[in-house]
Amino acid sequence: MAGPRRGKREKSKAKGARILIVEARFYDDIADALLAGAMKALKAAGAEVDRISVPGSLEIPAAIAIALDAAQGKRRPYDGVVALGCVIRGDTIHFEIVSEQSARGLMELSIARSLPIGNGIITVNTEAQALERARLEEQDKGGDAARAALALVGLKRRLAGR
Repeated sequence: MAGPRRGKREKSKAKGARILIVEARFYDDIADALLAGAMKALKAAGAEVDRISVPGSLEIPAAIAIALDAAQGKRRPYDGVVALGCVIRGDTIHFEIVSEQSARGLMELSIARSLPIGNGIITVNTEAQALERARLEEQDKGGDAARAALALVGLKRRLAGR
């Protein structure tokens, strides 16, 4: 199987971006690993970061919408969002509901609000798979989500002529 593309990227136009991280804390050790990767990537890009936590991945889209409205009301809008969470398959269809609906919610927010969102909600069969994907020194999916959000912030800025 081919590995992820993490080659040379164009210079980011996202320096100074205001980024919101919304993280689900259902699995603390996995959440910590995803957050470490995201924070490393955002710090390297010179982004300003706010972070809020929610109980699980299904709550992430609603929390983002609430935070966006609050930030807009304070005239401090976010340039992008990083969503971090983990859904591990169990014995019921709950896995499908949470994974599909959280992804759908993020996509709807992103399109409706022209909002760069990096989706770092990992969906796996086992906790071991989750840790492998989350850890900074392994697959670093939190970092990948942050880099995706930053790339979209840069694209949005470039297309707007900023």
